[in-house]
Amino acid sequence: MSETTDLYALSEEHRAIRGAVRDLVEAKVAPYAAAVDEEARFPHEASAALQAADFHAPHVPEEFGGAGADALATVLVIEEVARACVSSSLIPAVNKLGSLPVQIAGSHELKATYLGALARGEGGFSYCLSEPEAGSDALSMKTRAVRDGDHWVLNGTKRWITNAGESEFYTVIAVTDPEKRSKGISAFVVEKSDEGVSFGAPEKKLGIKGSPTREVYLDNVRITADRMIGEEGTGFETAMKTLDHTRVTIAAQAVGVAQGALDYALDYAKEREQFGKSIADFQGLQFMLADMGMKVEAARQMTYAAAGRSERGDADLTFFGAAAKCFASDVAMEVTVNAVQVLGGYGFTRDYPVERMMRDAKITQIYEGTNQVQRIVMARQLLAGVQSQI
Repeated sequence: MSETTDLYALSEEHRAIRGAVRDLVEAKVAPYAAAVDEEARFPHEASAALQAADFHAPHVPEEFGGAGADALATVLVIEEVARACVSSSLIPAVNKLGSLPVQIAGSHELKATYLGALARGEGGFSYCLSEPEAGSDALSMKTRAVRDGDHWVLNGTKRWITNAGESEFYTVIAVTDPEKRSKGISAFVVEKSDEGVSFGAPEKKLGIKGSPTREVYLDNVRITADRMIGEEGTGFETAMKTLDHTRVTIAAQAVGVAQGALDYALDYAKEREQFGKSIADFQGLQFMLADMGMKVEAARQMTYAAAGRSERGDADLTFFGAAAKCFASDVAMEVTVNAVQVLGGYGFTRDYPVERMMRDAKITQIYEGTNQVQRIVMARQLLAGVQSQI
């Protein structure tokens, strides 16, 4: 029996990573979280601290100068940062989202150039898929890339781009042959400094206010042909493979913010007194807290299971990535709303962090595929028989 006692436990290395990130977050991220939200500014303090500790893009392989963290370790980094500041957790999350197409399908030279630059902290990496008329319906994208000798020329508008303007590098998905639908879409690396690249005004958002969301404008952006990611016509496939992996990081964000809200609600419930005793002594509140804790842990276990599949590249990753993202984000919304309820009137004020957590949690149900889309993805996988029992 002793051989099975650690079957579902984190390894010693993973526990060490979690502890290191938690210490860093408490010292250098959490103290600025409220101000980052209130001022709607990029979390430069968190960015510098994560970069100094090599947690800003932990997924980059050691071969290209990165930490070489596996998918579960990357999840742990994002979860721990999101417990204190979801905006800051988007630094490692979006760096993975933006650069993973290069890691999945790019040439060795492209990986060495751009994954190396990311690992060295020379700039963040954003992901440009969505457009004004192409959100869930990504195949309706209008951004075009036209071959011109040894170059490609890109024109179009990308919308809802996380950390746009802050990132130095962008994976851009564009149509190269309109007649071929999904087989006529290709992926490219575009740099912020490329002539013809510009950005819209930051969106005024409900939450994650410290992470700028802007449009990216491509006006006759000319790039060398070697900046295509993979072969021509494989961009849509690469984009979808990327999302299978990175939906797990959104699940991690959701688990983190839910845990942060639960932690605060528990501490408050033990300290707040009404009717002559702590409100934590009232059974009605205990039931609410119990449900919160139960669902957070269920979401965590599903997220970690999905991370394992991401690392191994299992056949049922698409189902598990969608399921983890969908379930964890629904849990995050429910738990953060209930945390506000536990604090009562105080929870409704910006003097306490749970209202920020509630606002931040909402986006996890929307980006990288709405939860309605996730359910479509899951159903298709189930109907196709692509789901393991464990």
